[in-house]
Amino acid sequence: MPSPYVTHPEAREIVFDFLEGYDVLGAFWMTVKLTALSAVGSLIWGTLLAAMRVSPVPLMRGFGTAYVNIVRNIPLTVIILFSSLGLADIFGVTLGTDDFKAQGFRLAVLGFVAYTAAFVCEALRSGINTVPVGQAEAARAIGLGFSQTLRLIVLPQAFRSVIGPLANVLIALTKNTTVAAAIGVAEAAALMKTMIENEAQTLLIGAVFAFGFVVLTLPTGLILGWLSKRLAVKR
Repeated sequence: MPSPYVTHPEAREIVFDFLEGYDVLGAFWMTVKLTALSAVGSLIWGTLLAAMRVSPVPLMRGFGTAYVNIVRNIPLTVIILFSSLGLADIFGVTLGTDDFKAQGFRLAVLGFVAYTAAFVCEALRSGINTVPVGQAEAARAIGLGFSQTLRLIVLPQAFRSVIGPLANVLIALTKNTTVAAAIGVAEAAALMKTMIENEAQTLLIGAVFAFGFVVLTLPTGLILGWLSKRLAVKR
């Protein structure tokens, strides 16, 4: 009589047979690319916004404050849909390509950068506020301007003090990339939706994709958490 229990090799074979025909690794690779490019863009734009938030120029300070308060209170789905339907369909923004898939990817990155930069900005601003005011005053006393003081003295210390919060922002960005499925980007969530529509194993599909995101986010949190402790500024 055959055993009613499925052995580990048999279970692996069932999973592999089930996933055959679906490019799961390719979908997660798309998620990785979305996360990496959006993270770089968000860090650059978020740093500029943080500089505006602490700028002595009222116009720049007002723009930075308004941007952060508005963007972070808009749902990410709305921003991503506007990037596709608004910029591409209404205003004809193509971002240098006529290919639909490439255009959707670039517009998704643009939307993620616009949204995530607001959170990067606030994390960095909190780090800037931890730098003693006396250091900035000493820099101005020896003739350094605002941008030089920020670039050479304040920001290096601010970045070291907010590695932990920035890690949380990066993890949230990784999970937020699932929203790109709303505009047809073939990342993990889009493939999961297709598989659920075509297959009956909903729990197995959910487990596979949940495990995939854990593999992406858990090492990120552990590594950046270790870096945060290693590079923490001693006060």
